[in-house]
Amino acid sequence: MFKRNLALLSAATILSMSLAGPSFAAASTFKDVSQSAAKDSISALQAKGIIRGVGADSFLPDNQLTTSQGVQLIVNLLGLELNSEVTQGAGDYFSNIKNDAWYAPAFVIAQNSGFDLDAAVNPDKPMTREEFTHQLILAMEKHGDLPKINIKPVEFSDDDQLNVSYQGTVQRALVLGIAKLDENQQFHPGDLITRADAAVLTYNAVEYLAAHPAPSSDSK
Repeated sequence: MFKRNLALLSAATILSMSLAGPSFAAASTFKDVSQSAAKDSISALQAKGIIRGVGADSFLPDNQLTTSQGVQLIVNLLGLELNSEVTQGAGDYFSNIKNDAWYAPAFVIAQNSGFDLDAAVNPDKPMTREEFTHQLILAMEKHGDLPKINIKPVEFSDDDQLNVSYQGTVQRALVLGIAKLDENQQFHPGDLITRADAAVLTYNAVEYLAAHPAPSSDSK
């Protein structure tokens, strides 16, 4: 049975493994984040060795986060591992994923860990803000011991643009402070999420889970 293991997984381990495929390497200095709205968050994470860039000094903060990167990011965030009883490969679950792809193990884990992924999911398709938030909150609720709470929906001006299937998870992300509205009280649900925004959301999730540790077995 999965138990939250943030105490064992350092934040550096969680996110340094998460934001890219095999071509992404550790970076000493990011030279392309000075104009990013998330530059402070990115710089703070970089200083702690939490995030990785592309090549020696680039983070590509404005690049779109692909579905494969997003799934890997969430799997790593929660320290999910493949159950030894699972014998199927990614191709047995998903028609567009080859078993030898670098992200294949993450999709097998996701399939067996409560993610909401279509069998025809395209791993190269960029994720929207609502899609990434939806998968993140679902995984956190299943494996992060989030409290079962009655929430008062957060009002925002573009809530009519939300996919009906994502309304609950986006609302819970906003109530818990993992996702935030912009200065115009908009969420921009259909916008493609960038690497920078995904890093901020995931760091917020790390912070939330660290501040709300799961009950120990002795206290249950």
